[in-house]
Amino acid sequence: MSAGTAWIMLIAAGLIDVAWALSMKLSNGYTRPGWTAVSLIALAAFVWLLGRALTALPVGVAYAVWTGIGAAGTVLIGSVLFGEAITPLKLGGVGLIVGGIVLLRSAPA
Repeated sequence: MSAGTAWIMLIAAGLIDVAWALSMKLSNGYTRPGWTAVSLIALAAFVWLLGRALTALPVGVAYAVWTGIGAAGTVLIGSVLFGEAITPLKLGGVGLIVGGIVLLRSAPA
């Protein structure tokens, strides 16, 4: 697998991680069967994509990028969908996560 394909799979895994977190919330503690199924499917999908991406990418950088996408994306989407407060401090934290991802991606292997 090429590094470019691995990065695409890693980004997809991060975005699906956001969908997984949101579907977990919507499952209401896994008491709603439809959202529970969505959550489990998303979980399987991002684990598979992350595993495939790790065949071509360094584990430390890939894992940090994946968790960063998931964390930052979940904070932002949670505010839009669930009205969770976005404060300057939260935005600063998301900015630090994104900055860290950029630095990790830019660092030589």
